[in-house]
Amino acid sequence: MERNVFEQIAKKYDTEERKELANVIVKEIKPIVRNSKSKSLLDYGSGTGLVSLELADLVDNAMLVDASEQMLEVAKAKISQREITNAEVLHSDFTEEDPTIKADIILVSLVLLHIPDTKKILQQLFSILNEGGKLLIVDFDKNESIHHPKVHNGFLHEELKKILTEVGFSFTEIKTFHQGSRIFMKQDASMFLSRSIN
Repeated sequence: MERNVFEQIAKKYDTEERKELANVIVKEIKPIVRNSKSKSLLDYGSGTGLVSLELADLVDNAMLVDASEQMLEVAKAKISQREITNAEVLHSDFTEEDPTIKADIILVSLVLLHIPDTKKILQQLFSILNEGGKLLIVDFDKNESIHHPKVHNGFLHEELKKILTEVGFSFTEIKTFHQGSRIFMKQDASMFLSRSIN
């Protein structure tokens, strides 16, 4: 999807379907982030913060990073409405600029499929993780019935694991955790959670 598409849909982005899917993802990630009170969380491609703002109270601070300013405006409004004091937003695109921040936990939720060069972005994310940091990726399993010029049709676990190892992660485990109807480009699909440690 082109970035301006996200700019245009930002105000209407939080549909019931997206909120439902975000809740499924939050439920899966919460146990992993549970004992992270002293840790920093960076949500890359955070959008309106549907996932990371639900995790903010489990970490020391949450940084929502997105290439769409409009999406971040929506996230900012939520942060102030809910009086979340440990979350901030950063307008940045790590595919085009080198990040200068560091984090203990990086979350990439339904974002990888929109980034053409998977290895390059994973290298960037690896570079900003603190020692012993975790990279959490939620995305769709490979789905042959989906064809879109700008979106990966999901990922094979073994292929993704191979790239994560090449980038430098010492440990990765990937598991499918949710099957849903019409959740990926109006097709039935399953989502996986990949957990890597550097």
